[in-house]
Amino acid sequence: MITAEVPADWPATEAEARAVQDALRGRVVLDEPGPPPGTGHVTGVDVAYDDARDLVAAAAVVLDAATLAVVAEATAVGRVAFPYVPGLLAFRELPAVRAALDALPCPPGLVVCDGYGLAHPRRLGLAAHLGVLTGLPTIGVAKNPFTFTHPALAPARGSTAPLLAEDEEEVGAALRTRSEVKPVYVSVGHRVSLETAVAHTLALTPKYRLPETTRRADALCRRALRDLSPPA
Repeated sequence: MITAEVPADWPATEAEARAVQDALRGRVVLDEPGPPPGTGHVTGVDVAYDDARDLVAAAAVVLDAATLAVVAEATAVGRVAFPYVPGLLAFRELPAVRAALDALPCPPGLVVCDGYGLAHPRRLGLAAHLGVLTGLPTIGVAKNPFTFTHPALAPARGSTAPLLAEDEEEVGAALRTRSEVKPVYVSVGHRVSLETAVAHTLALTPKYRLPETTRRADALCRRALRDLSPPA
């Protein structure tokens, strides 16, 4: 476990954070297909909070994309970098997430975030923001549709429906990863097409609703918080 530091120039106000989103949004790359599913590495990132101590723990877990075996993992713990503001959650988490990624002993390959990419009110959720900052291919796989809607899905695994903004812009896909089970919500982050993002998500969900990347990273960041010494 390493300590995550908040950069000196990190936004301190909502206005500063939104200005950063505006500046970075145009740098999201949408015209690359991304790495093919089942090849190379795929890395899950997730965070857990200790509100009593104002701490956030981030985990990065690298899987072999073909076998889903764990290749490497790293954790980072630091102070929460930004207040809780809907639509600006990436600013709370990114310093710790980047520190965990930087601590990995191998290239992460595709990064799967427990959250959103383009499916975000300002079209720059955590996955897109992280992708622009690191240059890595990224996708977001979320547990709920946030402020977006979608038509009804067929009950079978693999069924999809477009995830739509109020103006009918398609910002992602609702994807059923288990038959007759609530879908997950997939969106492009950076340097990956939506088709590839959906294919990766299906490849990462052989048994459960959520991707193995998310399941492994969630367990690891929670363990990292538990392993910290209790407050004095």
